[in-house]
Amino acid sequence: MFGLGMQEILLLLLLGVLLFGRKLPDIGRSLGKTVIEFKKGIGGMEDEINTATSGNRAAIEPEPVRPPQRVTTPAAPKFDDAPVTNLPPKV
Repeated sequence: MFGLGMQEILLLLLLGVLLFGRKLPDIGRSLGKTVIEFKKGIGGMEDEINTATSGNRAAIEPEPVRPPQRVTTPAAPKFDDAPVTNLPPKV
């Protein structure tokens, strides 16, 4: 248990009894209530997640499969600028 031997566990229990004494039942009770509330909270979160995911699964339908579409690209871009000439500019 956590790498502790029997002697270490007994020593810790003895220190706990000496330090807390009469308050040990109250501490144990509050610790138990805390654990129970924590488990209830986790269970509520799990229920919310399960209802949210199961409700959405029925409403969502998959998209139908479409056949592939052919994409055509123009051969070359067309510009409406000045005509192309190999002559130098006039000065």
